Amino acid sequence: MPERLAEMLLDLWTPLIILWITLPPCIYMAPMNQSQVLMSGSPLEINSLGEEQRILNRSKRGWVWNQMFVLEEFSGPEPILVGRLHTDLDPGSKKIKYILSGDGAGTIFQINDVTGDIHAIKRLDREEKAEYTLTAQAVDWETSKPLEPPSEFIIKVQDINDNAPEFLNGPYHATVPEMSILGTSVTNVTATDADDPVYGNSAKLVYSILEGQPYFSIEPETAIIKTALPNMDREAKEEYLVVIQAKDMGGHSGGLSGTTTLTVTLTDVNDNPPKFAQSLYHFSVPEDVVLGTAIGRVKANDQDIGENAQSSYDIIDGDGTALFEITSDAQAQDGIIRLRKPLDFETKKSYTLKVEAANVHIDPRFSSRGPFKDTATVKIVVEDADEPPVFSSPTYLLEVHENAALNSVIGQVTARDPDITSSPIRFSIDRHTDLERQFNINADDGKITLATPLDRELSVWHNITIIATEIRNHSQISRVPVAIKVLDVNDNAPEFASEYEAFLCENGKPGQVIQTVSAMDKDDPKNGHYFLYSLLPEMVNNPNFTIKKNEDNSLSILAKHNGFNRQKQEVYLLPIIISDSGNPPLSSTSTLTIRVCGCSNDGVVQSCNVEAYVLPIGLSMGALIAILACIILLLVIVVLFVTLRRHKNEPLIIKDDEDVRENIIRYDDEGGGEEDTEAFDIATLQNPDGINGFLPRKDIKPDLQFMPRLQKRVARRNVTRCCLKRKTVENHGFNELRGQDQKRK
Repeated sequence: MPERLAEMLLDLWTPLIILWITLPPCIYMAPMNQSQVLMSGSPLEINSLGEEQRILNRSKRGWVWNQMFVLEEFSGPEPILVGRLHTDLDPGSKKIKYILSGDGAGTIFQINDVTGDIHAIKRLDREEKAEYTLTAQAVDWETSKPLEPPSEFIIKVQDINDNAPEFLNGPYHATVPEMSILGTSVTNVTATDADDPVYGNSAKLVYSILEGQPYFSIEPETAIIKTALPNMDREAKEEYLVVIQAKDMGGHSGGLSGTTTLTVTLTDVNDNPPKFAQSLYHFSVPEDVVLGTAIGRVKANDQDIGENAQSSYDIIDGDGTALFEITSDAQAQDGIIRLRKPLDFETKKSYTLKVEAANVHIDPRFSSRGPFKDTATVKIVVEDADEPPVFSSPTYLLEVHENAALNSVIGQVTARDPDITSSPIRFSIDRHTDLERQFNINADDGKITLATPLDRELSVWHNITIIATEIRNHSQISRVPVAIKVLDVNDNAPEFASEYEAFLCENGKPGQVIQTVSAMDKDDPKNGHYFLYSLLPEMVNNPNFTIKKNEDNSLSILAKHNGFNRQKQEVYLLPIIISDSGNPPLSSTSTLTIRVCGCSNDGVVQSCNVEAYVLPIGLSMGALIAILACIILLLVIVVLFVTLRRHKNEPLIIKDDEDVRENIIRYDDEGGGEEDTEAFDIATLQNPDGINGFLPRKDIKPDLQFMPRLQKRVARRNVTRCCLKRKTVENHGFNELRGQDQKRK
């Protein structure tokens, strides 16, 4: 690299050195145009006369300015000469001194104050700073007095090819569909060069592929990468590494270059059909397997990936299409064969199915590659198993009349063992479904009999469950529901639908409907109810009422005459015979109560009470109520008066809490002796605390009964004293009677 840089600098500087030697000193400057070259004694003065006009005044000037150029990255044993400043005021007597100021003056650029030569004393880099602005001035050597006004000039750093191209966004990744046609665009890359894109070819880049051919190509100027081969197959190779180079100097020899990598991944398309791993599959399944159980799996492999590898499975042929089904597992990408209907080893021992796997997403661009599906054969062998009994019907419906005799046969269920061994079957009733034990079943032949009487009016349906159990293996059981319908017989007589009470107006008219009644029957005949109504034979010629059958199976009661009077008869009882249409027909007698009432002129019932009998006297209901209230009030006053008078005649004895005087009660009789058990209560003497008040004699009513209001203590003491006194008196009387009796003897 240093040798090549030195060669370039030598080639560039050789003509400049020759030119500098042959031309006058002012040629040391860069080329100058007419507007920038000013002669000595004609200084350039720019006066602003307006926005649209500028007047250029020529003044005498002693030296010439313009731009200077210096190559970047130049390094050598001596500072590089950039240019020379010179004025025609300088006669060569060394009385003029040149001064330099501005960007890099003294640090990067140095001036010879005698000769005006400008040297670069440091290595320059255009990418860091492309130009420098400096100011030069000629002054008197001794007095430092300016001989000319200061002038500004620019030193530009001239670019050399010292920066290689760089891929700032690398490495790159791109995708392209497999089986793409030739020239399909993949991606584009971009490199940058820090050199000057204006000067020379240092920043002119050309792209090329160093690695990745013959699969991909690149446009030299745009860096667009394309496929160079058609129909690249992802299944053969999925990923490619491409090395890309960017070279400056237009790609010529001596240019700098940079590289990057591009990873190209082929994306999948559906260009491969599914393929079964084997053409024949074998599975075995017990005959008692539960419906929906997975019997086996088949898989068709697809070299594609993702949704392009998704396949759907179907059973397209075979003798078990009705018994089996196949579903697709989206995760495992295989087909699951399941049982749809029960199997029976004794009926058929094997099945053959033909299954198909077909792609779900088909790309029409590759339809010419053939059908995207495959088929395989599945052989399923049924294995024998000990099966539970099988009833001849999944459900049973039996009918029995409600008057059926006990132990009569209602119906029969049958079951068999489907196995080859054919075990005997025993039948039983699940008593959880027959809590009242209304039915029995013969364990051997399955005949169902009646155990208790039936009543359709209580329960029309009875649902029981019959259990069939293998005798050889009690774990093998089956259940079947049995519905027993109780059929109706005519065992209930009709009767009134409700308790009817009719009201008859005294001012009613003959033929007027008094009441309409209907009947009900708990039985349920097939053709519906039809009732017959009649009066008792002895009341057929009833002078007061008659009956009429209506079309809606109801009955109307009519009055034969008018002039009914509550004073003569308030209530009439009309017995009616109701018969049904059963076989044999049943009947009952219901009595209708007809009450005679007083009504208004328009037939509205006003009163049916007994007070109607006093109405002819001329008293109204309000008057009767007022009289009755007065009587009750007088009775209350009399009772209160008598009660107060009785309390007024009673003596009142009030004692203080400290009053401990005895209470003497006089009796106008004598003691009855030992046989007089009513004279006193011995329990009072034994337990004086058990009495809360005064206890009179039980056999004789005293003249005065009075219990003073004392505290409990005083009352108890007084009662005890009273009882003791009674005991003394009674004993004295008893002794006297006993003495008289002895004298008689």
